[in-house]
Amino acid sequence: MSSSSSRQIHYSKRISLIFSAIFILLVFGYAGVVLFLQGDHPALPELTALFVSLMLVMGAAWNWSLRRQVTSFVDTLDEMVDRAIYGREKMTHFEENLLSSMEHKLLRYIEISKANEQNLETEKNRIKELISDISHQTKTPLSNIMIYSQLLAEVPELDEESRQLVSHIQSQSEKLEWLITSLVKMSRLETGMITLHSAVNPVIQTITRAVSHIYTRAESKQIDIHIECNHLTKARHDPQWTSEALFNLLENSVKYTEAGGKISIVTESNEMFTRIDVSDTGIGIPQDELKHIFKRFYRGHSAREYEGIGIGLYLTRKIISMQGGFITAVSEPGRGTKMSMFLPQI
Repeated sequence: MSSSSSRQIHYSKRISLIFSAIFILLVFGYAGVVLFLQGDHPALPELTALFVSLMLVMGAAWNWSLRRQVTSFVDTLDEMVDRAIYGREKMTHFEENLLSSMEHKLLRYIEISKANEQNLETEKNRIKELISDISHQTKTPLSNIMIYSQLLAEVPELDEESRQLVSHIQSQSEKLEWLITSLVKMSRLETGMITLHSAVNPVIQTITRAVSHIYTRAESKQIDIHIECNHLTKARHDPQWTSEALFNLLENSVKYTEAGGKISIVTESNEMFTRIDVSDTGIGIPQDELKHIFKRFYRGHSAREYEGIGIGLYLTRKIISMQGGFITAVSEPGRGTKMSMFLPQI
């Protein structure tokens, strides 16, 4: 402990002992005087008034002393915390007192926290390497399977049954590629390997990019996509990743909407957030399942007959929340679903 802090603490202890001694002397002295004098002695009221005045002064002085002790203790503790955080020399060294014990525990806590932080960073790097290895090791063989199946499908002598089997191989390969890509994205987002670059950008460009990726599938089911967005509407977001999140919503809308249905994308700019509503005329979601739909790998009972693994909505919420926004869902079975993305304005 620094010499000034040590002297101040020892000084406070001596003051406390002095106040305690004076208090005891006053109480016993007054009691002795009252016993010596009789209850009707004319000097007794003056002595009582003097005793009360001295006690009030003592109380005020003691309160001042206690406040100084507390202030000194807090200042010492504050300096101790600063020294521990920035790795400077200990204040208490090997003194056996309350502050020394607290400093030792604080240093141990900081050491453990730093060790845990280092372990987490090491684990994060291991996961990063593992994800990179999985992505690299699976990309080449999967691409080869898709190329070989495509070449096989172009063989003229292939019979109809074989063509169906090749078609299934192609379909399953595409699903596997999508699954691996989604899992890699999810892992990178969860481990902080991906950094989102949010800035104030027009949302119409983000919406258009997402729609362009889903338009062919919507058109094949004769689903009309209607957009209502002012070109001046802006929000703080990462256009690439927000487009990915919006694509996940649109993909679900196309998947769970019957042929000839409709999807609407409507934006509204408020003081704090820009809202993007994605509404469809699909199968809808039961009320008891709405609170679970953004969980990882969750799939509702009515959605299990459709293809999917339950990652899209989880990724969407993760992307939006990382940008300071949030997402809500309103739905009614048989009447469609409305997903609302809220992106911050500033």
